[in-house]
Amino acid sequence: MLHIPKSLPLSRACMSSSSVRASRIDVVVAARPPRSSFASSRRQRRRRRVVASSSSNKSSNSLLLLRGKKTTAAMRFSGRAAALATPDDDDDDDDDVLLPYEKCSRLLLSTASSPTRGGVAMPRHPTQNVRDVVAIALEEDVADVGDVSSLSTIPEDARATATLLAKADGILAGERVANEVLSMVDGDIEACWLKRDGDDIEKGEIFCYMRGSARGILRAERVVLNFMQRMSGIATLTKKMSERAKPARILETRKTAPGLRVIDKWAVLIGGGENHRMGLFDMVMIKDNHVAAARGIKNALESSTKFLIEGGEKYTGVMIELETRTMEEVKEVCGLLEDADTDTSRVQRVMLDNMSMEDMREAAGMLNRLGVETEASGNVTLDTIGGIGATGVTFISSGQLTHSVVALDISLNIENNE
Repeated sequence: MLHIPKSLPLSRACMSSSSVRASRIDVVVAARPPRSSFASSRRQRRRRRVVASSSSNKSSNSLLLLRGKKTTAAMRFSGRAAALATPDDDDDDDDDVLLPYEKCSRLLLSTASSPTRGGVAMPRHPTQNVRDVVAIALEEDVADVGDVSSLSTIPEDARATATLLAKADGILAGERVANEVLSMVDGDIEACWLKRDGDDIEKGEIFCYMRGSARGILRAERVVLNFMQRMSGIATLTKKMSERAKPARILETRKTAPGLRVIDKWAVLIGGGENHRMGLFDMVMIKDNHVAAARGIKNALESSTKFLIEGGEKYTGVMIELETRTMEEVKEVCGLLEDADTDTSRVQRVMLDNMSMEDMREAAGMLNRLGVETEASGNVTLDTIGGIGATGVTFISSGQLTHSVVALDISLNIENNE
């Protein structure tokens, strides 16, 4: 049983026997529910359940109560969670025979007035959304047949409790995608999150409990893990790079997994980075191949500017980034920016691609004085990013964030059947 003494500081409490740990725990004194109140049938449990939307960008928070003999620890949680009415306090001798299910998810209380903590919003894409991405992932896993392993081994009415366990240190990402998976598999599956997107998780830490149909949980298992492990891996590396890059800001690129553009870029935001252009539609990037085909930087710039202006409302807000690879190209761009006869009103940023630290520092100084953003690209690693950030560039972009993902090891474990 979990015992949380009153002497623990309000900012943190450590759970003992179940290895459940969480940051930002508030300890509150509450009436402890008697054992008899939890002997209700499945129908009674469901009748008392209050389902919180898992797909809202502003997902609601409540308090998860972990019961002790004298006190109750309250932790923020989100997702599809049950809320049980608080019974009268009696019978202090029932704490010795508690299942993992009882230790956590059955003691959820409805606390609509509790403070909320907004998560990182999904980046906007005009034609892609999380539900569609999840639907494809689920469909490819079961096709038009189903999960034959679970269908053949588990009774239809079997219910279970499961946990998500971190098997490595990192940054959690994918909470709301996981909620969407669970919702689409079985709307009665509940998930209780002890950690949120963007939080640190440690090896050996249980950060989520879920309960519901055993078949449903196992059908969702691999899809939940695929999304969360990839997103958490991206967020973890992004966090490391963004901290070392300061005062520069870290960006990803379009080198994302096909079909997962929004998911990968969302993970970068959760890890503390920023998004580069979402695709080919929302920013003009004039690279070396465009320059070669247009026969020069000036021709490419003038043609792009004319195209955007003549496009009217359709291209309102679409800006231009110019790639440079040498100091000669940087000086040419600076000359165009200073030329009153050249329309550079749409030029927002200049990329400094694969330049030496000395050239990057000189180029950043020249361009910063002209009021345009600078972006360093090429040879960006954890070892080099600190030096690049110190050159004065505005941004540092790294394809490594999404094209060379090291997934964060996470497991889902069935703890018991109800």
